Amino acid sequence: MTNRTAVIEDHAAAAVALDPVRARLLAALREPRSATTLAAELGLTRQKVNYHLRALEAHGLVELVEERRKGNMTERVLRASADAFVISPQAWALVAPDPERQPDKLSAQWLLALAARLLREVGSLVVARRRVATFAIDGEIRFASAADRAAFARELGEAVTDLVARHHTANGRPHRLVVALHPTPTEET
Repeated sequence: MTNRTAVIEDHAAAAVALDPVRARLLAALREPRSATTLAAELGLTRQKVNYHLRALEAHGLVELVEERRKGNMTERVLRASADAFVISPQAWALVAPDPERQPDKLSAQWLLALAARLLREVGSLVVARRRVATFAIDGEIRFASAADRAAFARELGEAVTDLVARHHTANGRPHRLVVALHPTPTEET
């Protein structure tokens, strides 16, 4: 397994991965394990673990590492096919949010639609196994008041608009720029 994040675009694979038992198995399978080992670690029966492993394997979410003879049976050792999984909104194409249908650019719905598009677009590049030139900034800022937050958003928008205007060329390779600001979730929210 390479050290990578896989993007799940198939809706059936997404449904399999989102099952709570299967999600726990995927997390445990970052390191190779057998159904017997997983059953003991997760407090499940080996038969139940095998049932869920077959579903994960059928969708390419786990892979066979080795088979070992143990008495009159064969023990299969599996591992997750990636270190982490992201479910693309493409997997839920019928309900995926679309930024073009969210006119309120200050709404949480518009931000979610942008995030969904980001996952779809970058996910499709990752799935195509292309090297992707990306850049991201992540940080946290505290505002004394809503007015301060609004002033920051206005100034950031003006600065980004100016920067884009200085570097944009009509015949260059297109890149998408997303700048987002949202409250940081806390344990109370």
